[in-house]
Order: sequence, then structure tokens, then C-alpha cells
Amino acid sequence: MTAAAARLEIAHISKSYPGVLANDDINLSVAPGEIHAVLGENGAGKSTLMKIIFGTVKPDAGDIRWNGEVVHIGNPQVARKLGIAMVFQHFSLFDTLTVAENIALGLDANTDLADLSARIRQTGEKYGLELEPTRHVHTLSVGERQRVEIVRALLTNPKLLILDEPTSVLTPQAVEKLFVTLRKLAAEGCSILYISHKLDEIRALCHSATVMRGGRVTGNCDPRNETSAGLSRMMIGDELVRLHRERNPESQRNERKLHLNRLSLPKAHLFATELHDIECEVRAGEIVGIAGVSGNGQQELLAALSGEDQRAAPNMVMLAGKAAGQLAPNPRRALGLGLVPEERLGRGAVPGLSLSANMLLSHQKAPYVKYGLIDHAYARKVAASIIARFKVKASGPDALAKSLSGGNLQKFIVGREMERKPSVFVVAQPTWGVDVGAAAQIHAEILALKQEGCAILIISEELDELFALCDRLHVIAKGRLSPSIAIEQATREQVGLWMSGLWQTGAADAEHAHV
Repeated sequence: MTAAAARLEIAHISKSYPGVLANDDINLSVAPGEIHAVLGENGAGKSTLMKIIFGTVKPDAGDIRWNGEVVHIGNPQVARKLGIAMVFQHFSLFDTLTVAENIALGLDANTDLADLSARIRQTGEKYGLELEPTRHVHTLSVGERQRVEIVRALLTNPKLLILDEPTSVLTPQAVEKLFVTLRKLAAEGCSILYISHKLDEIRALCHSATVMRGGRVTGNCDPRNETSAGLSRMMIGDELVRLHRERNPESQRNERKLHLNRLSLPKAHLFATELHDIECEVRAGEIVGIAGVSGNGQQELLAALSGEDQRAAPNMVMLAGKAAGQLAPNPRRALGLGLVPEERLGRGAVPGLSLSANMLLSHQKAPYVKYGLIDHAYARKVAASIIARFKVKASGPDALAKSLSGGNLQKFIVGREMERKPSVFVVAQPTWGVDVGAAAQIHAEILALKQEGCAILIISEELDELFALCDRLHVIAKGRLSPSIAIEQATREQVGLWMSGLWQTGAADAEHAHV
């Protein structure tokens, strides 16, 4: 591709931080109407490169050409004026503002909020990304916040759209709808830079791909001519960990470790989802999954499980045979609960604390704490062992949580909770935004925990993940939980329909699939 033909061309871009060469002599070009994938492990330099294109990070060296002309994108306002829009993996939203107010921040100062709200609703309905413009962002789930970012980008009618993990909040049917939209945008001349760890999506959608590893471009290809395994090898330079999902013998799955007993909760706030008669059990040596589109009660269910919300009747949440519905988080941990929330920074980890200090969020007894004193040396030792075991890319146990990429922080949080040897392990979105190599490793660790007799509940919007790991599957929709179905009898089409709440017609059959 020549410079004259390219909508965007970056030449010899480099960017370094103390101790890290994030981008090393990167070259990449995107033509009008091209859907171009950028692949790489967590920490490969993809996000830094995208932030340079969008003007939130300044490169140390190199040029950016827009329609053949050298441009200096000093900030996002310059990028937007050029016609560049970006959906970040880590959201740039203000919690105390409404959806409409957040979107208005990137538009002209004289934007009419009523008109903008109407456009938000119209765009959301058109692309299957429904939003309520008057909701405050702090009431939204992680998935709903991602919808805000996508709609905000689409409202600007961009000439280059940068998408970072855009489909993790969507049903399979909605993913297809989004792909129709992206192909239509491309056909109209919009260029798209697409970052995703879902290799099947990239092969189905993208015209070309640039592969990055360790801050450098290591290859270019047409993903339509590659297998997912081939793309994985290009990304990580090795074969993926192979999963072996074995169903534990029935004799090892008799003990019921977690039971949600007709769990019902009214709304905690105006925009919360009410929970209705949630009935679910998880036995020792079993993995049960809960699928669903973000914002259908997952956040409320997780709060009721963790002890953050203690409004349930005591026997609505049974842990190890004990009534736990009104217990605080620490007493639930004492009953064997380990929990990984969907929000990494803020709930899963304290951004400004070191990894070793973050160990104490869920390890507050001996040998971490003795006679009321913290054994920092022991916490650092265990944190270092988790970094090594899970291949976390960090400078060491003293690295601040906020200095890690999303995928690497996720690996550390999962490792921290597994270190407790829980008898009940609840994990939300275990591999959201995590590269294929790291995801395979986390999956392998979860399966190993299952073989040790742990009862595992996975709340995820990644259907492939649930089908790969789970023995049984539920779907949550509008605060109600479907009957469970054995994974061998479930289909993606059926689960996709159930995500809209349409399981009543097949409920009786599904109950017979309960094992």
C-alpha cells in the first residue's frame, strides 16, 4: 500500500517508558474501507499504539500520515476533528455524570442534551446497543459502560474507528448485527482498526492483520486465510495450553457447596436490576456457568454472593451448608468462598497499592498477619510466586496494580484468589480482555481447581469460554435465571435466544437436563 492510498499510515513509531520499550519502530497502514486487526498478547504494545493514533500518548519518534499528509495528533480533540474515534478497553467515563452528559463531553459545547439523548437512543436501537441516556454511569455494569463508549464513537460518524474488544457485551445474535454494521461502515469508506482476542471473529470480519509481540511488529497476514491456531502461534510464538475438561465422577459431586435458594432482591437503586427467585446450586468438583448480556442482574447477583449486598434472607445464600445471605465478605471467606469480581481496578485491586499489598485484600489471617502485624516479607514472597506461576508481566511484587495491563492484572487477581484454596470459587468475566495464551492458562488453572473438588461458578458473557469449561449452564435475563442445561445438550443458538428471556417454552426439557 502506498502512502497516497492509505487513510492512515504510521511510520517508525517508537515509545518507551521507564524500563519498558512499549513500541519499537512500528509501521502500519490502513486503507479507506479496510477492517484491519491488531493482534498481540497482553503487554505487546497494542494499546500504546492505539493511544498514539488517538492523541492520548505522544510518540518518542516516527510520523503519522492522514490521507497522505503528515499530522501531529497532540490530543483527542485533534483526532476527533480528523475523523478518528476510539473505544477504549479501559473506559474514560465520569461516574457521577449521566450517559448523555458523558457523551456530550466529546462534542461541541452547545450540544443540546435532549437532542443528544434522542440520538443516543436511536443509535443504540439501530446497532443493538440499547442505553438509557439519563442513567448515571456509576449505576452501570462494566458491559453497559462499554456500550456507552461504542455509541459515543458511532455518533461522531468517524472516518477511522478504533475498537478495543468491542463484542464482549453482546449476544451471538448481536455480534452478527454489529458485524453487519461494521461491514456497512467499511463499505461506506470508514477504516476500522479492530483489536480483539476472539480469533474466530477476526477471521470472519477483518481484511488484514498486523501481529505484535514485545512492542514490535512480527508479522502481517490476511486472517481469512489463517486458522485460529496459526494466528495464536503468530501472537505468542508457541502452542496454546490444551484444555482437558473432564467430568468428575458423580460420587465426587454429591456435596452441595453453594446453593442460591430462591434468591430475590429488590432494586438497590433506581437503575438496578431486581432479582427474582434465583435458584442455582453448585456441587464439589463441578463448574456451573451463568451466561447473559451485561446489565441483566449479573452485578446484583455477584454483590449478593460476595457479601457486598447483605439484604438477602440468611438462607437465600447457602455456603457449605451454612446460611450466609446476611454475612459480610470476611465470614464468607471463612466458609471457603473465593471471589473474582468483574471490575479489576476498584473492586478486584486497589490501583495505587503494590501487588504484594493487594494480597491483603483477601488474605488477612496468618501467615500474612500475625499478632495484628502484617508480614510484608511473606506477602511479597507469595505475590512473587503468583507472578511467576501465572506469567504476569510486572516488574515484581512491588509494582503498582495500576501499572499492569488489564490482562496481566486479571491473571494476578485470579492467582491471588486461587492461592486461598477456596472450596467455592465465584469468578466474573475471568478472561475479559485477556489474550489467548493467558486465557488458556487461566482456564487450565480453573479446571485444575475443579479436579481438586472445588465448586466453581463462572459468570461470563463469553459463550466460547462457558462451553469450554462448564458442566452445566444457566442464562440470566432481566433478573431471572433459566433452568440449568447440561453443556452437551446446549447450543449457542439456544443460549442466544435464552439471553432474551425466551426459555419458558423449553424449560421443562431443560430441567430434565439438570445433573
